[in-house]
Amino acid sequence: MSKILLEHLSKRFIRGNRFIDALEDITLSIEEGEFVCLLGPSGCGKTTLLRILANIEKPSTGHVEIQSSPKNRPLQSMIFQESGVIPWLTVEENVAFGLKMRHLPKFYIKERTNQYLKKVGLTKFRRLYPKELSGGMKQRVSIARAFANDPEILLMDEPFAALDEQNKFILQEELLTIWQETRKTVLFITHSIDEALLLSDRILLMSSQPGRIVKDITIDMKRPRTIEKVRSDPVMTDTFLNIWDHLQNEVKQTRSDN
Repeated sequence: MSKILLEHLSKRFIRGNRFIDALEDITLSIEEGEFVCLLGPSGCGKTTLLRILANIEKPSTGHVEIQSSPKNRPLQSMIFQESGVIPWLTVEENVAFGLKMRHLPKFYIKERTNQYLKKVGLTKFRRLYPKELSGGMKQRVSIARAFANDPEILLMDEPFAALDEQNKFILQEELLTIWQETRKTVLFITHSIDEALLLSDRILLMSSQPGRIVKDITIDMKRPRTIEKVRSDPVMTDTFLNIWDHLQNEVKQTRSDN
């Protein structure tokens, strides 16, 4: 049974006296433990789709089904492009925040917090406040907090887009390491083809607005992967070029429609 199932989902916004169709007839299935990347031109509704799955937005039409486990765990956590850390809490308090909100035992909160601080390399920075951290370190806090809270699904909206290349590669590797240990179901938005090829089991390509799923690409390259392996692999190079052509065509189509 699918972990996430969407059937004929559409989303229409009303702006003054006109309608804006953000998503149209989205049907997709994501299995438990899959890492799926959403890739498409700007404004194609990727973030809207994540917001619907996070129950922040409601679909206009269609069906959303998410299978939850009987365990006492949150269903999903969302990580945004901009750091979502709480400025008046320390690094340690940020990572522990979700666990404390669930009123879990103190020993468990301490154990989980320490575990994920160590995984993202922030143990010695645990007493610092967000204003004392770099952008990459803040995103490490967000990732540690999400995994520490043990959600069934992670919804990630371009979490590394604002980072420099070096920090981006480091965090991608850290994310993959933690994901391979936990096998969370992940839906990850990106504009980077390299990032999608490095991280995902599948890439869902979206059309320009209104967003539709136009291609579902399975990535068969063995894990663990590195960006060097991805870029030097002939099959991945062909996949990169096919995705690039798709994005180019969608952008050109959008411009011609305007």
